[in-house]
Amino acid sequence: MNRDHFMAFFRNDEKLNTLSSEDRMEVFLQILQGSSDITKDLLNELISDYNVYNLEVNHIK
Repeated sequence: MNRDHFMAFFRNDEKLNTLSSEDRMEVFLQILQGSSDITKDLLNELISDYNVYNLEVNHIK
């Protein structure tokens, strides 16, 4: 599967809905290239997108 096919699948709700929750979790956990991709802003956006109100991301270094 090339990039164009993957992105077409990803952007097609009908096809995306054929994935199980486990499939989606596997893709989610594997898709980022490295630890530098995981940022406070990304986590806050994820929390906001999924309406998770009982979590807060703090940046401690």
